[in-house]
Amino acid sequence: MISAHPARHLLRAKDLVDARYREPLDVKVLARAAKLSPAHFGREFRREFGESPHRYLQMRRLERAAALLRNTDRSVADICLTVGLRSVGSFTTSFRRTYGMTPTQYRAAHPPALTRVYVPTCVLMAQARPETARLEKTGEQALASVASE
Repeated sequence: MISAHPARHLLRAKDLVDARYREPLDVKVLARAAKLSPAHFGREFRREFGESPHRYLQMRRLERAAALLRNTDRSVADICLTVGLRSVGSFTTSFRRTYGMTPTQYRAAHPPALTRVYVPTCVLMAQARPETARLEKTGEQALASVASE
């Protein structure tokens, strides 16, 4: 039996982080998903992806928190708990290190799109029309004009 390349096992753990970042995940759980020992998993993950498993998990959580800050009006504490972090103070510190500003400052700097851009309903509806309907009409008109000649 041929064993899978170690990177394939590592991708299982990476996919687990991407899917379940809200849950309390540690190196043991991720190593089990990759079917490696925790120490070997940590070394291989860092070698393959350029960062530790903990740092990768932290970045996924902070990226999701940034998206929630941009797109919702939920409190910073609620967002912190939603993305799987337990301490608002640690969340704020990590967020500032990563994004260069506190979560509150980040939200103020990135207002929701609805407050920045107004798109008229007629434009939205025109964009929602199926592309095939436009092509079929154009094709029929072209055929009719060729047939009449």
